[in-house]
Amino acid sequence: MPRQGLTRAAVLRRGAGGGLAAAIAASPLALLVPNAAAAPPDGDLAYLRLLVGAELLAIDFSSRAQATLPPRARADFKRIQQDEQRHLDSLSVQLQNAGQAPATAGDIDFSYPKKTFASAGAILRHATAIEALMVGAYIGALASITTPELRLPLAQIAVNEAQHASAVAHWRGGPVIGAALAPALSMDAVSTALDRYES
Repeated sequence: MPRQGLTRAAVLRRGAGGGLAAAIAASPLALLVPNAAAAPPDGDLAYLRLLVGAELLAIDFSSRAQATLPPRARADFKRIQQDEQRHLDSLSVQLQNAGQAPATAGDIDFSYPKKTFASAGAILRHATAIEALMVGAYIGALASITTPELRLPLAQIAVNEAQHASAVAHWRGGPVIGAALAPALSMDAVSTALDRYES
């Protein structure tokens, strides 16, 4: 199966057609999902697809990073990876309930600048950028989506992403409290940032 990119055009194309998805088994994540009869508009679904791509990047990065980090930092990155997987699961269920197939790890090949994982310092520099991207992506989504039922789960994820950014800042020896008003990133800005990590 050909791999699909994370550009805005690809995000908007993915899931634009197709029939209804199979019914999702009952789970705690299903409680976060709007009723399939009132599917979110295309713009909201495009944001969900973009956030799925961002989560896939965060999972891939945090997984690769663990091998090089010291044990205590490795434990935090393992927790980050687990959190990102829970975010991905929630977003994926929301897309499935809207009749769309979310991207998976098998759909995207991520690549990183040379020596990204060569040292703990390099990992933490890139982790800082990725976590800033994650926080900005969720704030941007919250500023743009129109489906009320999506706001709570996206806000909960945004808070968790800010915690990740703080943990990374701790390991870099920087301030653990960021800006009082974190910036929101547009869909185009998030898509452009994700493109830098795509093979």
